[in-house]
Amino acid sequence: MVGRPAMDGLTVVVGLLMLVGLIGIAVPVLPGLFLVWAAVLIWAFAVRTSAGWVVLGIATVLALLGLLLQYLVPGRRLRTAGVTTTATMAGAALAVVGFFVIPVVGGFLGFALGVYLAERVKRGDHAMAWSSTRHALKAIGLSIGIELVTGLAIAATWVFAVATMT
Repeated sequence: MVGRPAMDGLTVVVGLLMLVGLIGIAVPVLPGLFLVWAAVLIWAFAVRTSAGWVVLGIATVLALLGLLLQYLVPGRRLRTAGVTTTATMAGAALAVVGFFVIPVVGGFLGFALGVYLAERVKRGDHAMAWSSTRHALKAIGLSIGIELVTGLAIAATWVFAVATMT
């Protein structure tokens, strides 16, 4: 079978790795987008076809673009809303602590608490601190959404390639 990669087992493993990566985006325990991209990398090296390398190139461009957008777009919205870098850093620090204290959801709770406390100290007002916290949580949601769309675009590119190769 020249030109047709007969790697059904590999295809299943790569697909499952992508699924784990996509779940890892929504539940930040695993490096989700990296896993989705790495699955394409493994597949491309296994099939060693020009289509495989093209898909890997597209996946790499999509992943880099997604990572760039994931940090630029929410960051701009946070600055526009007046959320300081100090508050974001406090949120990140408490997110790490929260992640280990309460697995999975502790990271979100810690982030929200960190931003709220930093903004409360800075502004001295509950309403303004809560407004900043809401903006920060929306930015996190946007960041996760961008990462998820990127992961899905990479997965869809791979699925299209696999479907057209067989």
